[in-house]
Parts: sequence; C-alpha cells; structure tokens
Amino acid sequence: MKKLLFLAILSISLFSCAKRNLVYFSDIYQDMEFSVPVEMSNEPRIQVDDLLSITVTSLNPESNMLFNVGVLMPSGDRNNTIVNNPINENYLVDKDGYINYPVIGLINLKGLTKQEAIDKMSGLLNEYVKDPIINIRFMNFKVTVIGEVQTPNSFIIPTEKITILEALGLAGDMTAYGRRENVMIIREKDGVRTATRLNLNDKTILTSPYYYLQQNDVVYVEPYKTKSVQADTNPAQIAIITSTISLATIVILNFRWNN
Repeated sequence: MKKLLFLAILSISLFSCAKRNLVYFSDIYQDMEFSVPVEMSNEPRIQVDDLLSITVTSLNPESNMLFNVGVLMPSGDRNNTIVNNPINENYLVDKDGYINYPVIGLINLKGLTKQEAIDKMSGLLNEYVKDPIINIRFMNFKVTVIGEVQTPNSFIIPTEKITILEALGLAGDMTAYGRRENVMIIREKDGVRTATRLNLNDKTILTSPYYYLQQNDVVYVEPYKTKSVQADTNPAQIAIITSTISLATIVILNFRWNN
C-alpha cells in the first residue's frame, strides 16, 4: 500500500505543472510608479552583407540621375543622354565593408551609422554635386523570432528600429510554454557571434542594451521543461502512466473507505 501511495505521488509530481510566472515585468507592482530615462536607441551600424539604398538629391537633375539610377552618355547633338541602369539602385556591402558607387568608386562604410555614412559621402560628392542631399536606408533590416512563439518567422523592419517586445508581438507573443525569464538574443557584430539571455519578468530589461534589436538579430524563446517532457513522451507511455495513477487513486480511496 505504501508503495502504491508513493508511486501515485511521484507520478503526479512528475507530470504536474509547477506554478510559473507568465507576466512580463512582474516586479512592477500595481500601485508602483516605475520610470527610467529614455535612452537613444542603439543606432544600427553598417555591416558586411547589408543592402543599402542610397539616393542623392540636388538642384541638378542630371546629377540626380547620374548618382541614383543611371549614367550620362554624350550624344551627337552635344546634349547629354540619360541611360537608366536600375541595377545600381541598391548597394551590397562586401566582405571588406566597401560599396562600389558610381563615379566615386569604392567607399568603405563598414561600422558607420547612417548619419556618419551620409557625412562621408557628402564630402566625396561635393566635388561633383553642389550641396547634395543624401538619403541612406537599410533594405535588409530584419530580425528573426523562433522557439515558443505563436508564429515564428523572419520580419523585415522598414523603420530600422524595433524593441524585443515589438519583435515578440510580430511573432504573436510567446506561448504558455515560453520561458519569459530566459529569452536568448543571438547577435553578430564585427565578425563575432554572441548569445545573451534576458529575463523579461524583470523591469531592468527596459534599460538593457539588448532592449533595442539590431539588424539580423535572432530571438530564441526557450521552451519550459514541461514541453520537453511532453515531446519526449509517446502516447503509449502516457497511457501507462495515466492508468497507473488512476489505479493507485482507486486503491487509496478504497483503503480509506474500508478503514
């Protein structure tokens, strides 16, 4: 009888869910006012394999066409003919950090913010265009969210700015099995891949340098151990365990009634 009682308690302990904290920022209590200064987001820097859209605007329409979508070819009537070449609209940063830009040639933009890259290109273009206005955009700014979320996927971010909470929102939020206290961010920077774990139950995440994601970041939501147990347990094992628990419960109840 004691063995059956022990078996029932052990089985129930193994297959029952412990109380878990499913609330984000659970240490911000209902009557508590919590505030932190809003830091400037960690502005993305241009990396190898980034795809950049670069447009130049000036008072000279021919220069605009030259540096944006085409080249100027001389014609017989001494006027310039514009030949469109849409392939040049976007620029891939090569393995050494360079783009190949019309007229100027190779420009190293690796490690620069967009504003720093704009300032550098403005200085180079001043020889050809008076007071150019340059706009640079990341065409492949994406983050990937996988693991215990409703819709794991990669997402293109047109605003080039996204927080970890917004990324989880795009993925439909975590499932009930997602470990909010152990979310991993995988990031590549300067040829180094790093992995950092974050606790989304803790309000200090709001001041973390990982609160704002960078291009190509991967967010991995680890499953709670109960999900792993379910995945490793086949239907036959579940049936045997359920039958054992039911039998043990009947025997225990029968013993109590008879005594």
